[in-house]
Amino acid sequence: MNMKLSLQLKLSQQLTMTPQLQQAIRLLQMPLLELNTQIEQALAENVMLESEEPEPPAQELEEPQVVAGEGDDTGLWSDLPRSGGGSDPWSDDLRRPELADHSGESLHEHLLWQLSMEHFTPREVVIGETIIDELNDDGYLMESLENLQETLHPDAGFTVDEIEKTLLKLQTLDPIGIAARNLGECIQIQLRQLDDSVPGRALAVQIADGLLDLVAEQEYSQLRHQLGISEQELDAALALIRSCHPRPGSAIQPATAEYIIPDVYVRKQDGKWVVEVNRSIAPRLKVNQTYAEMLKGNGAHANLRTQLQEARWLVRSLEIRHDTLLKVALCIIERQVDFLEHGEEAMKPMVLRDIAEVVEMHESTISRVTANKYMHTPRGVIEFRYFFSSQLAAADGAEQSSTAIRAKIKRLIGQENPKKPLSDSKLVTLLAEEDAKVARRTVAKYREQMQIAPSSERRERPIR
Repeated sequence: MNMKLSLQLKLSQQLTMTPQLQQAIRLLQMPLLELNTQIEQALAENVMLESEEPEPPAQELEEPQVVAGEGDDTGLWSDLPRSGGGSDPWSDDLRRPELADHSGESLHEHLLWQLSMEHFTPREVVIGETIIDELNDDGYLMESLENLQETLHPDAGFTVDEIEKTLLKLQTLDPIGIAARNLGECIQIQLRQLDDSVPGRALAVQIADGLLDLVAEQEYSQLRHQLGISEQELDAALALIRSCHPRPGSAIQPATAEYIIPDVYVRKQDGKWVVEVNRSIAPRLKVNQTYAEMLKGNGAHANLRTQLQEARWLVRSLEIRHDTLLKVALCIIERQVDFLEHGEEAMKPMVLRDIAEVVEMHESTISRVTANKYMHTPRGVIEFRYFFSSQLAAADGAEQSSTAIRAKIKRLIGQENPKKPLSDSKLVTLLAEEDAKVARRTVAKYREQMQIAPSSERRERPIR
């Protein structure tokens, strides 16, 4: 049955970037096993945290999120609460812990994928690829803009100003802080993702812009005197600086293969597609209310108060991670339900911005959510990113995804007469009959990507 979906996706309040939300976004890029390790470490180090009983497996969950069935118009989303500020949730060490990514994808591949998915012009793509090639493992650009200009094709007339504009656009990709030219710029890029109303943000940007040496040397009195600020104002700014990752590129590293644990379960129930987030692996956290009550009205125990704030931030960050993952999964499934019903040839074209606009988040956040996240569906365990593909024009003016075109090519070749295999030109004709307008060179490219030999090599030779 071809199910027609309708889905109302609304947020009644604007999602602002706070330090807590920034922490939640970092957690988004972690696969479940790594997230579980982080949670176990937090439980061991913070007495203010305790775990709840894990939820049953997905098939036993009581309230799955319904993506809707035919004729439904189901509201699904609850608002994300605004998270409050608080004391510095990190240690005094300026160098943040590494955030390892086990997707098996290199930083270079991760950025090139985003470059192809987001709205860069052809000239910006050429410049962006050159910049990405020059990034070191930590994600920093070590070459000057003038040297980059010399690397680019001289006949194209690339200017330094054009290269810098592309660099600034590239710096909005995931991980945030990428392609910075020094530590100060890297931290400023991350700080500017915070909402303007976050206490200490403007001051933190000012410190990152030329005063980090004083922070590293712990010359706090000189900083306060030079900036004319109080100790509390400086503490708030330093807390934001310490929440930034000084080596963003190191968060994306190839890793050894491991078993895939689905983050989301997708299944059809009573004629409707439902989505459930897998919360059966990582333990759920809550604040130890007994200890929290003991601190009320007690001005002592500064360390415990810091741990309490850290615990609250982590609990809310995990909830935001869960909500965001569910929203993105719901949006993907709503758009790609034809794929679930009919297979690859029914895949719709979809890029990061399509999802970002619906959930009111930046494309880089959607990139984090979709990287190394998997859905368990009736068609197998599928990575979120598989659902994204570029679009090609169809004969009737509609759009088809590159994934659907590849599937059609594979089907046509699979049905061909081995004695008269289909040439790329013939495939173009057959695809046009199916309302898929594709150039011959595009067919050849997709065929090669699928490691299918040309027709001259596929022809069955008579046995002599």
